[in-house]
Amino acid sequence: MSAGSLRPIEGVDVRGKTVLIRADVNVPMKDGVITDATRLERFAPTVAGLADRGAKVVVLSHLGRPKGERNMAFTLGPVAEKLGDILGRPVQFASDCVGPEAERVVGSLKDGEIAVLENLRFHKGEEENDRSFALRLSVGGDLYVNDAFSCAHRAHASTHQLATILPAYAGPSLMAEVKALEAALDRPKRPVAALVGGAKVSSKIGVLEFLVPKMDHLVIGGGMANTFLAALGNDVGKSLYEADAMETAEKVMAMAAESGCQLHLPVDVVVAREFKANAANETVGVDAIPSDAMALDVGPKTVAEIVAALATCSTLLWNGPLGAFEIEPFNAATNAVAQEAARLTKAGKLVTVAGGGDTVAALNAAGASDDFTYLSTAGGAFLEWLEGRDLPGIDILKTQSTLAASAD
Repeated sequence: MSAGSLRPIEGVDVRGKTVLIRADVNVPMKDGVITDATRLERFAPTVAGLADRGAKVVVLSHLGRPKGERNMAFTLGPVAEKLGDILGRPVQFASDCVGPEAERVVGSLKDGEIAVLENLRFHKGEEENDRSFALRLSVGGDLYVNDAFSCAHRAHASTHQLATILPAYAGPSLMAEVKALEAALDRPKRPVAALVGGAKVSSKIGVLEFLVPKMDHLVIGGGMANTFLAALGNDVGKSLYEADAMETAEKVMAMAAESGCQLHLPVDVVVAREFKANAANETVGVDAIPSDAMALDVGPKTVAEIVAALATCSTLLWNGPLGAFEIEPFNAATNAVAQEAARLTKAGKLVTVAGGGDTVAALNAAGASDDFTYLSTAGGAFLEWLEGRDLPGIDILKTQSTLAASAD
């Protein structure tokens, strides 16, 4: 992945042009009310910037999983209204994303005006990457912009086919994400560390195998650390671990030793007999976990070792919590390491890039997210990038950029 191989929409003359922009405004809603507008707030400057440059801005997005059917529980109507509130300017809404109503709304836009089209996934052609559906989406459009990195791992009509029909560009949010990820993995300032947590080794096999040869330090936390401890012969009691993934853990440890990557596993853990907030707990060495207890967080000695390693590093890539961060006191390790990483970042000593799964929630809870260099909300796309997999939405932009360059 290279930001240099993408054509940014910044600097392109968009005045009088109808710009179809693929966004990810898949915000959480309850009873038709948006409960967290973070994605809209992040996206709003992109819309405002294009509109201020004289573009007719048409926002395309999905919401939830309506499975190709018109399910009004997943309408983007409230999203259009909220986007207008954030922008402080009118935002029109089309009750469909293709067909006469969409074409009427798009065709009525004046320079600097904005519209949101209805949920792309109300049509089966979206997830089927159907070219005829993409052609219908393109009606009235002059330029296509993908600003939804979080959807780039899917080859859907609005992220893939549409880019082959209209002149295709990368939006500022997508460009920022690609540059941040490049800085953390492709061309990091060394030494570089990765912190990988989460419940299961099996869900992170690709991530671990891809990262190990590239890292100077690899910190393993969360429930997946228990599988590594078990593979080393420790009795992990009633802790969550995967007996059938112990061979994978052994492979990762062997890869680390071979590549010179220093692997950091827990040396002490916080254990409890109950999985609930403020459960009676104790800190024990990893070789002394009681048979009737479960490890729910890494201990203070482990935290001290991680902090010491970070002090020697220039780049940190973070994916997943160190413990059961949702309940106290098993959030202590995640909070402590996150706050130290944030302090080092703020001091200009560490570049920190984090994302995927519960990571954003954990860093927000720790009060550390604002000081991280880059916080990705991309979820699946972030994880697939960590696995070194191709992202169709990025690849097609690169291809179209190359074709445009050769035609000039």
